[in-house]
Amino acid sequence: MFPQPSKRGNVSRETFRNPVKHHKADLPPQDSLAFALLHAAQLVAAVIEEGANLDARYEHLLHENRAWNDNVRGAIRDLTWNTLRQYGRGDAVLRHFLSKPLPASIHALLLVSLYRLEQRPEQAHTLVNQAVEAAVRLADGLKGVVNGVLRNAVRQGGLLKTWQEAEMESRYAYPSWWIKRVQREHKKDWEAILAAGNLHPPMSLRVNRRSGTVEQYLSELAELGIAARKLPNDALLLEHPLPVSKVPGFAEGRVSVQDAGAQWSALRLDARNGERVLDACAAPGGKCAHLLERADIELTALEYDPARAEQIHRNFERLGLNGKVMVADCRALEQWWDGRPFDRILADVPCSASGAVRRHPDIKWLRRENDIAGFVAQQKTIVDALWQTLAIDGTMLYVTCSVFDDENRRQVEGFLNRHPDAELCKLSDSQPSLLLPNADHDGFYYASLRKKKRHS
Repeated sequence: MFPQPSKRGNVSRETFRNPVKHHKADLPPQDSLAFALLHAAQLVAAVIEEGANLDARYEHLLHENRAWNDNVRGAIRDLTWNTLRQYGRGDAVLRHFLSKPLPASIHALLLVSLYRLEQRPEQAHTLVNQAVEAAVRLADGLKGVVNGVLRNAVRQGGLLKTWQEAEMESRYAYPSWWIKRVQREHKKDWEAILAAGNLHPPMSLRVNRRSGTVEQYLSELAELGIAARKLPNDALLLEHPLPVSKVPGFAEGRVSVQDAGAQWSALRLDARNGERVLDACAAPGGKCAHLLERADIELTALEYDPARAEQIHRNFERLGLNGKVMVADCRALEQWWDGRPFDRILADVPCSASGAVRRHPDIKWLRRENDIAGFVAQQKTIVDALWQTLAIDGTMLYVTCSVFDDENRRQVEGFLNRHPDAELCKLSDSQPSLLLPNADHDGFYYASLRKKKRHS
């Protein structure tokens, strides 16, 4: 991971104000809806008001509350992630009920509650009562506002959807610049791309080939009543996501959780026994672990962030794999490269993550359009630096989880223009270079670049 361009800029600062101090009343019971609403609202407020990273804030919350069971964790995560996926739709409703801004925590509670109301209208009475319970812990003096707004929303019924569909941002639940960019670059598929980004993400597994076969593990899942199907790249797509703690063999290193689209990386790089391989932007370690599972290679995994580099170590340890992990900026060759060329390089570069936004819904609301140029510049310096470390006849696989042309096709075209010793190779499978996000996998772009011998 590298220092990222700023993510703030799409959220109205007029909507949110500094959160008030929490009420000191005892928390609601952990198994109550009020408990989940309360914590989801706090997470949503942290993202919108502070520009906090959702994954990091959620992990911190879990670290501080290790006694929570899977049901509690799942309820909070579901409410938080889906509220942010649908952010914009809730505000389209609240504009009809609010005459002045509310504290960030209360506004976020209303957004979470409106999402829940839309999904479970038959539980409207319970929802209103539980949301008021949560409001008491956030700002007791505003519990009447929460009660009134939600009861109004229940009474208005069908008008809510009309309000949500009235404007482009609330209809598609994306900032307008994002919608227009996808429309312009994907004229036939733009609505499908946007819709996929608002879905609950699929859960796919990768079987550790050093511990068993895909067929054996698929049979084991069937015996346990866990429905799954094998995709063309041997990824196993679960019909229903599971908590990692309930994935058979995960703790023992027999299987990993990895998006099916990401599992094309190791197959397309196709490292062979004895080769020297670099994963240049390696955290959290799924792709480089997959490489080690497939072949006996000399692998170096680079990661800029020491904490994320530790994740790679933990992944290797769980899976029983050996690879060299280094903390370094891959662009600063003098910090880490020993001068020996690599046969294969995986360049899974930092990007907008626009193809995986359903997993990181905070991104689409905190990212600004001019951040894309920052990513493009960063990607350019990375691939230009890495190219120097690649052996003649070696292969560099360029990867993003973006659907934006500037980070994909145009980036590769620019690279080929700068490097006459590079050629674009056909991918080894029947899948396209750009995998658009769908029900099976996130969105990814792949380009295989071979280093030719220069002619004098």
